[in-house]
Amino acid sequence: MGAALVRAYRDRNFRVIASSRSIKDSADSGILAVPGDISKPETAERIVREGLQHFGRIDSLVNNAGVFLSKPFIEFTEEDYAHNIGVNVAGFFHITQRAAAEMLKRGSGHIVNITTSLVNQPMAGMPAALASLTKGGLNAVTQSLAMEFSKSGVRVNAVSPGIIKTPMHPPEAHAALAALHPVGRMGEIRDIVDAVLYLEAASFVTGEILHVDGGQNAGRW
Repeated sequence: MGAALVRAYRDRNFRVIASSRSIKDSADSGILAVPGDISKPETAERIVREGLQHFGRIDSLVNNAGVFLSKPFIEFTEEDYAHNIGVNVAGFFHITQRAAAEMLKRGSGHIVNITTSLVNQPMAGMPAALASLTKGGLNAVTQSLAMEFSKSGVRVNAVSPGIIKTPMHPPEAHAALAALHPVGRMGEIRDIVDAVLYLEAASFVTGEILHVDGGQNAGRW
């Protein structure tokens, strides 16, 4: 999903800073690759510092990094907890704080957080308390920061996906996962990309949690 977002922003002539633990340098001069663990503050510091050195400004931030683990609540380990909090919460905090500081200086910017519809529509057959704990926090902070920054020119929104067809899900599981959506299919990566790009251009939208989940958020089925 992150790679697709990079391509989509480049197609619109954005210059992009991309980061993951194993990312490689790009031949595209419009892409700056910064490897690192997003849960660490030093990674966020490098992303923002090197991005400003290369491109001079930060206009948008997409917090796409995330981990998801489904298991019964009482079976989560301390390691599970630390990993989910580290990536989903600390990862958001460190990079968003630094990027927002630059946006506030310029009086413009846009932040998008990728969360999950399980926050609002938990499923008995998919126990995911750590996803709700961490991604639910992102939903809440999206609206909090939207209000905090509302007069500053910086917008803050979220995209709340259903289950998206990525390499995380083996093909043999697709039929069962499709049935977990009222529309009867899994989401495609392009569905999330389209949602992020809509929010990017929607200058009158802030504090929105945009559900891209095949109807999951609308109710039970």
